[in-house]
Amino acid sequence: MREKTTKKQFILYMIGTFGIAWVIQVAASLLAQNGNTLAFTALLSISMFVPTAGTLIARIPLKGMGFIPKLRGKVRFVFLALWTPLVITTLGAILYFIVFPDRYDPDLTALASTVPEAAMAQYEAAGLSIMSLAVISLIGAITYAPFINMILALGEEIGWRGAMYPYLKDRFGTTPGRIIGGIIWGMWHWPVMLLAGYEYGTDYPGAPFLGLFAFALFAAVIGIIEDYYYEKTGCIWIPALFHGAINALNIFCYLSKMEYMDQMIFGPHVIGLISGIPALILAIVLCIISGKNKTTKETA
Repeated sequence: MREKTTKKQFILYMIGTFGIAWVIQVAASLLAQNGNTLAFTALLSISMFVPTAGTLIARIPLKGMGFIPKLRGKVRFVFLALWTPLVITTLGAILYFIVFPDRYDPDLTALASTVPEAAMAQYEAAGLSIMSLAVISLIGAITYAPFINMILALGEEIGWRGAMYPYLKDRFGTTPGRIIGGIIWGMWHWPVMLLAGYEYGTDYPGAPFLGLFAFALFAAVIGIIEDYYYEKTGCIWIPALFHGAINALNIFCYLSKMEYMDQMIFGPHVIGLISGIPALILAIVLCIISGKNKTTKETA
C-alpha cells in the first residue's frame, strides 16, 4: 500500500517542481528569442523530468506508482491510452473546421514549409507528395511515436499523476482534486508560453492571457482522462503513453493554413478551445462515472 503524501512533502514538491522548471523555461525562452531553437527544444525536453526531480526532492516514495505493469484483464487500457487521443483530436479538428472552414488547407502548405527544399526534392523524386508524408507521419503518430514519447512523458507523469494527484484527491475529493491538479499542471507551462509563445503562438485574440486560461483548461481535461486510466490500471506507464500520444498528434496543427499557424488558441489541435470540446465531454463523462463508482463503493 502506498504511503500518503504529507502537507510538508507536497509543499516541497511544489517548490522544487516549479522553481527548477521555471528557471529552465525562462532560459529556454531567452534562447528561442535569439533563434536557438535546438537548445530551446533540448531544455524543454529536460524540463519534462523536473516533476520527477520534485518528487525525489520531497522524498515522496516512488513505490506503489506501478512501474511494473500488472495489466491482466486491463490490456484494453493500453489501447485506450494509445488511441483515445486520436479520437478526441480527430473529432476536435473536425469541429474546428466546421466552425472555421476557410482555415483548412488541403495542400498542407504549413507542413511543407517545415521540410527542407533538398529533402522535399528527394521525396518528390521518390514519388512522395506532401500528403504522402502527412499520412506516414500520422501512421507513426498512432503506432510507435507514442511509445517513444512515453519515456519523456514519464518524467512528468511520475510527478503529476504519481505524486501530486493522489495528495490533491485525498484532500479535496476525486474530481476537485483532478481539476486542481490539472490547473497546476497547466500553470507549470506558463513562463514558456508568455516568453516564447509556446503552444498557441503570440498573435491570437486575447493573447497572451487567454492562452494561459486555455492551456490550464486543457491540462485539467487531459489530466482527468489520464488519471482515470491510471486509477483503473495502477500503472504509471498508461498515463505516460496517453501523454506521449497527445504530443505525437501535433501534426494536426498543420491542417491549418499558414496565416493561422500562430493562432492555435481555437484549434485545430486538441489544445484549442473549440477543438478541445470532445476531450472536455469525455472528461465530464469520466467524472460522472467516477462519482457513481465512488457512491457504489460507499454504499457497499
